[in-house]
Amino acid sequence: MRSKLVKTFVAGMTALALVGSMTACGNNSPEKSNAKSSDSEGSELSGKISLAGSTSMEKLCEAMSESYMVANPGVTVTVEYTGSSAGIESLEQGSIDIGNASRGLEDAEKDAGVVENIVAIDGIAVITNKENTVSDLTTEQLVAIYKGETTNWSDFGGNDESIVVIGREAGSGTRGAFEELLEVEDACKYAQELDSTGAVIAKVESTPGSIGYVSLDAVDDSVLSISLNGVEASEENIKSGSYMLSRPFVMATKGEISEQSDIVKSWFDYVKSEEGQEVVSTVGLILP
Repeated sequence: MRSKLVKTFVAGMTALALVGSMTACGNNSPEKSNAKSSDSEGSELSGKISLAGSTSMEKLCEAMSESYMVANPGVTVTVEYTGSSAGIESLEQGSIDIGNASRGLEDAEKDAGVVENIVAIDGIAVITNKENTVSDLTTEQLVAIYKGETTNWSDFGGNDESIVVIGREAGSGTRGAFEELLEVEDACKYAQELDSTGAVIAKVESTPGSIGYVSLDAVDDSVLSISLNGVEASEENIKSGSYMLSRPFVMATKGEISEQSDIVKSWFDYVKSEEGQEVVSTVGLILP
């Protein structure tokens, strides 16, 4: 009898152990499933990123946006080309995620909490009408042209032709960088101020005797690029420091990148990735 009770007790305990084991397995399965689902959901970004600012950064932003959205199909990137200062102002107001500036940030902007994130280096090319016979200027000669002190190409050995000085509008990052590098802020005598890189190229192409300045990557064969102090505007010369007119391309944020939303942080991760760096190089810019 006692033997039979012992066997019955052992059998009961074994059954309980089996039930407990099965229950434990049942509890583990949903946890693993939930974790996997959570990981899967976290790997797919969705939402929007808004940028605004420099017109000089259009080629970079269009190429980067297209490449980023292929890698992240759930994200929509929008870019407006409003000028560097306008882009930073929109960022300060909180209406966009990233402010594009083709110049270094001003102290007042930094004091307002804007952070300078340099994503590329660009050269500023000095361009002239293709009929111009002057293909090289010294820094001093270029300054004299933009300050209105020299007004005829014959003074530089060219044709007897008036110099038509073309520039960008106030607030343009290209203009700000150009004037700062030449130390001619508020001293330029422009015949015409235009509001985009493309407009400057078109005006110089169609106007005999004209001279202007644009982002290096925007120069095409419709105009002539003037060398400075005998140095051609090229990536190699900018990297070596022998060509003087260069400036940063900035994608500014309100606060550090680490303080931004996950989707904005993913944008900067992509810009810094091998794919993003390839985009920078492909559009003719220099890696910082």
